[in-house]
Amino acid sequence: MALYTTILSYLVGSILTGVFLGRWMDRLFDTFPLFLIIGLLLGLGGGVYGLVRLLHKFTGED
Repeated sequence: MALYTTILSYLVGSILTGVFLGRWMDRLFDTFPLFLIIGLLLGLGGGVYGLVRLLHKFTGED
């Protein structure tokens, strides 16, 4: 159960961080939705990267 919680927190946390930072930058530079989309994609990519690293550590693969 702890593994599922960690996976969920990696994905949701990184995506929400990217979205909030993207929205903040859009308000700062008045470029809605440019940075929102960039933040979403970077957050998703970061979450998947963290998830892959976690699963490699959990399964013992290199």
